[in-house]
Amino acid sequence: MVKSDFPGGVPDLSDFPTTFPTFAFTMMNYFEFYDIPESFNPSQALLKKKFYALSKEYHPDFYANEPDERQQEILELSTLNNKAYHTLSDPAKRLEYILRSHDLVADGAKPQLPAGFLMEMMDLNERLMEVENAEQLADITAEALAVENDMQKELDSLTADYETLNDTAREDRLNKIADIYYRQKYLLRIKESLDTFATRF
Repeated sequence: MVKSDFPGGVPDLSDFPTTFPTFAFTMMNYFEFYDIPESFNPSQALLKKKFYALSKEYHPDFYANEPDERQQEILELSTLNNKAYHTLSDPAKRLEYILRSHDLVADGAKPQLPAGFLMEMMDLNERLMEVENAEQLADITAEALAVENDMQKELDSLTADYETLNDTAREDRLNKIADIYYRQKYLLRIKESLDTFATRF
């Protein structure tokens, strides 16, 4: 379930008093702001429609004659709209945002990754450190890409029906998605090393 900072769901902004507390904007969930369900695969057309509608509604030029406080509120809403769109329209940012909103991703976290995956990554890294020619590098690169593709397929399967799940099933599913997220982060380091070695041959 999408976390809500407003009891009863997304409020109509017209119900708020003339002066809005800044924290209400900074804490508002992006999905709630756009009044759409939490999803790993939202409609891009709908996101764009919401973004343009709110961009027009909260355009600062329309509030040039309003009090300074009201102009500041509109500026914050416009900023929120920009951040929401840029986050939700990008698959990687959207996935991380959802996981963070459920406290499953945090800066500096050290997740416990599957032992089999760690052994596979250690093997790739050791072979990379000993690579002697472009052919060996190509083999390692192909293996890393295969692992990446397998993880992406698993991720696509886990996120496909997320919206249809009940709260209990969603919690379990989110934990599995977070596991893939951290494995992808680990693999990214290997891929960066591959890019570095590729310049040597």
